[in-house]
Amino acid sequence: MTPRGKFITVEGLDGAGKSSHLQFIAESARSAGYRVLVTREPGGTPVAEALRNLVLSEDLDPIAETLIMFAARSDHLRRVIRPALEQGVTVVCDRFSDATLAYQGGGKGVPERVLQHLIDAVHPGLAPDRTFIFDCSPEVARARLEKSGRALDRFEVEGIEFFQRVRSAYLAMGQADPQRMLVIDASLAFDEVRRRLAEVLLPMFSDR
Repeated sequence: MTPRGKFITVEGLDGAGKSSHLQFIAESARSAGYRVLVTREPGGTPVAEALRNLVLSEDLDPIAETLIMFAARSDHLRRVIRPALEQGVTVVCDRFSDATLAYQGGGKGVPERVLQHLIDAVHPGLAPDRTFIFDCSPEVARARLEKSGRALDRFEVEGIEFFQRVRSAYLAMGQADPQRMLVIDASLAFDEVRRRLAEVLLPMFSDR
């Protein structure tokens, strides 16, 4: 029987730099002999990508937004994540349910009990094996987004207070579950963040 693959997720504010390190995590696993799949949320399948476009372009109330997020997640899990894990593939995912807890829960006030019911319905018994939270202040994240020069989506244009709530939610989750979630100071220089990340990844993938 093939051992279940590792499930690794990457979280953080828009502009924290998490996407810059996503491929490094994947390449570290590949270099250690793991088969790796890189994906993202919302997205990862044609249906989920269509729902992503809807969420990023339409003005939705928080509950509607949350339900769409979990609809996309359900399709993503069924078609991509679960089959890969069952085949022993390491899945590296840009955001997962922790993002919904932080953005729709912490940021927009959707009750935690509602979010937990949806988590229990969509992926009962499945949680990431390791989650990296790239943390920086909303001000630093906003400056990086503006420096990128690209058009910002509906979430990225939210005010600083919104992102303060999102950040607080992420930090609270990291404190509550330190065995799964590792908070990385993403306000440091890129090379220093990468060095610290490499130190953590080495023992994770040293069993082959």
